[in-house]
Amino acid sequence: EESVLLAELKPGRPQRYDWKSSCETWSVAFSPDGAWFAWSQGHCVVKLIPWPLEEAELCKTLEHKSCDGKAEARSREAASREAAKEKILECGQIVWGLAFSAWPGAEAGGAEPACTVGLPCLILATGLNDGQIKVWEVQTGHLLFSLLGHQDVVRDLSFTPNGSLILVSASRDRTLRVWDLSRDGRQVQVLSGHVQWVYCCSISPDCSMLCSVAGEKSALLWSMRSYTLIRRLEGHQSSVVSCDFSPDSALLVTASYDACVLMWDPYTGERLRTLCHAPLHSTVDYSSEVHTSSLRSVCFSPEGLYLATVADDRFLRIWGLELRSPVGFAPMSNGLCCMYFPHGGFIATGTRDGHVQFWTAPRVLSSLKHLCRKALRTFLTTYQVLALPIPKKLKEFLTYKTF
Repeated sequence: EESVLLAELKPGRPQRYDWKSSCETWSVAFSPDGAWFAWSQGHCVVKLIPWPLEEAELCKTLEHKSCDGKAEARSREAASREAAKEKILECGQIVWGLAFSAWPGAEAGGAEPACTVGLPCLILATGLNDGQIKVWEVQTGHLLFSLLGHQDVVRDLSFTPNGSLILVSASRDRTLRVWDLSRDGRQVQVLSGHVQWVYCCSISPDCSMLCSVAGEKSALLWSMRSYTLIRRLEGHQSSVVSCDFSPDSALLVTASYDACVLMWDPYTGERLRTLCHAPLHSTVDYSSEVHTSSLRSVCFSPEGLYLATVADDRFLRIWGLELRSPVGFAPMSNGLCCMYFPHGGFIATGTRDGHVQFWTAPRVLSSLKHLCRKALRTFLTTYQVLALPIPKKLKEFLTYKTF
């Protein structure tokens, strides 16, 4: 099934003499609630776009216990419209990585960032070409922090999903750094272990593990509690460039220039399956490319039943978790990254031309079996599942071995 192109965003600035090195969209990001979209549209600029809200959701946003009278309600509605305007962040350097996080405790009189009272407070971290990380308040566009420490390009960023304001950055200086924004952006740990540029980092939804990949054939798995290396995941034949955890933290996928996606059990290190990228259309001329299906990006769908991949063969692919061939695809050019909308239904992709494209994705009603598995695996490790007094077939299902 071919995915349908829903919309396309293009940079609003003319190409400069150095446009080839400065206009790429290396990163796209949706806020956790799906209310904002950010893209590194090149030219040292990040564009923030408010995502349309349903009328009922807007009413909920405007509700507040302290509302007293129509005047205050009108004032809050005006503040909401002002905060939801499209914004441009001038970062001063080429932007490589983006990551959203909620900032807890955005209430009247709060000391931390000056969010509009009663509105959700959201921050965006940007990883820059000179090694800086700039953290912005989304509603106002104000710069909150400039984090210094990396010696080269900050290629990727990942916040802990639990709202603790722990940020992990991955850099070409071959390190990962852990920052605590609740303590004024203090650097709390430097993780060394890679010998090549670090391309991507991903924190598990349960906040217990961190995966990082570099220009190496192995991925590194770290503990987010002790910041120590748990294990190396070896199996790829070329550089690993992207990784992502499933929504229940029970699966980890890694994508490589070897044209394969490997699916792992992060708790045991066992490789569960391999998805190989074969040519989709014979009409496409691959003769001039050495690595026609070299992968650039991989991500899980919000319900955990699909994967999306972007490869150099100019296709976006969508994979069913239990199938070995794509269930959907879309022709695209020069793809670099992909990300699912948090509520499902479509995928955003970024390209070397500085464009962002939005594609339809399969919508699925999760089975009761999968919902139960997802609920259990959210708090049970593989070892805890294997220790349960239940039938073997049920254990295999809960540990994703029944593909």
